[in-house]
Amino acid sequence: MADVNRGNRPLSPHLQVYRLPMGPITSIMNRITGVGLTLAAVLIVWWFAAGAYSPEYFAFVDGILTSWFGILVMVGSLWALSYHMLNSIRHLIWDTGRMMDVPTVEKSSWVVIGASLVLALVALIIII
Repeated sequence: MADVNRGNRPLSPHLQVYRLPMGPITSIMNRITGVGLTLAAVLIVWWFAAGAYSPEYFAFVDGILTSWFGILVMVGSLWALSYHMLNSIRHLIWDTGRMMDVPTVEKSSWVVIGASLVLALVALIIII
């Protein structure tokens, strides 16, 4: 017999009900920051290559990277580097079989996020 309630059933897990745990959120963020760091490395290599090419081209690229948008990208890259490094240290700890229970994963996820913000801020203060 046909299901008469086919159009009224919620999707499972429904996006308004299901809350993604911190473990998967930090895993997704780790992958995103890894891609972002690769793109930032391309920008830095572009800056170095422009310096080797000509003074005019270097001035053009330097103008882009020192604009408000370029500075925003570099500060974001600094946070991404901090986050990616701290989360990788956490993964190394997991490789030893430690801190893998759900409450500890939740706590360490928040510690990695908070510590990455603090580390990026300290590095930014040192740079400036």
